[in-house]
Amino acid sequence: MKLTKSIMILTILLTLLGCSEATDEASKPREVLLQGLTMGTVAYSVKLIVKPEDSIVNGQQKFNRGGVHAEIETILKQLNQDMSNWIPDSELSRFNSSTSLEPMEISSGLSRVIAESLRLGALSNGKLDVTVGPLVNLWGFGPEQRPERVPTDEELAVAKARVGLQHLSLSGNQLTKAIPNLYIDLSTIAKGYAVDLLAEAMERRGINNYLVEVGGEMRVKGFKHTGELWAVAIEKPISEERLVHQVIVPKDNALATSGDYRKYFEAEGQRFSHIIDPDTGKPINHKIVSVTVIHPSSMTADGLSTSMMLMGEDKAYDFAMKNDIAAYIISKTDNGFKEQITVKFMPYLK
Repeated sequence: MKLTKSIMILTILLTLLGCSEATDEASKPREVLLQGLTMGTVAYSVKLIVKPEDSIVNGQQKFNRGGVHAEIETILKQLNQDMSNWIPDSELSRFNSSTSLEPMEISSGLSRVIAESLRLGALSNGKLDVTVGPLVNLWGFGPEQRPERVPTDEELAVAKARVGLQHLSLSGNQLTKAIPNLYIDLSTIAKGYAVDLLAEAMERRGINNYLVEVGGEMRVKGFKHTGELWAVAIEKPISEERLVHQVIVPKDNALATSGDYRKYFEAEGQRFSHIIDPDTGKPINHKIVSVTVIHPSSMTADGLSTSMMLMGEDKAYDFAMKNDIAAYIISKTDNGFKEQITVKFMPYLK
């Protein structure tokens, strides 16, 4: 009799313990990962931290994984339709193919990106130039995908005649070109804008703990499911393998890195980067191999990191310090790499 009671008590205790552990697990935040492709072959990843109170409110399901993923896909599809150079009937492609010098009414999204591109172009003294597309195409890095060869001086001169921010103007949602064959390429800023759009969508849903990443550009807010701040790795700028160079904690900010160590081609015994200098019409040829920028906006961080990649190490560092930019610049040396880190970037180092 006593043995039977003891077994019953033990069973009840184990059951209660199991219920307690299950309750504890159910009360913990969980990470939801949503992934896919955009812009053709660009991977995106959205990590959301969902708390129990986010899932069920007054008996109704508040967080719906499928609904959130569908919204992400819709946002990215519309972005491509607004500003892709690879989609023939996109809004940007229609502007590029038009020879009219009359203002064209554009969407608020495209207007937002063009406005920031023009602002950063002026700030960087023309180094960030979204009209550089003809040169990008000429060197084989655009949608035209020409053969991997070195253009002639004559070809460079023809393409450069079509480049220049002075030929582009924006007034409200009215976009105007001053020369008929002006061509805009937003690849230096569009991925960052995509990150911002997704982050803003998550916050509208009341999700304030997330990591959004599109093609390497990202934005984070809040904490991981473990209660720790998000930590992000800056990659070692080598093409042979993927290694961590530095770990940083961006806090509630965006992060963008530009580098020339992965996308390039080799011809005539030389290596040519995909980052084209609008001043020379040629790929960059200096010692900077990677620039990482932290900023509240991923779009802005994306544009700034590319701008500094184009400047060269000393000018880039001076530019970042003058404009109070959180920047981490890696340059190659005879013995490896050296870093230049601005004062504003220091608090984010782990």
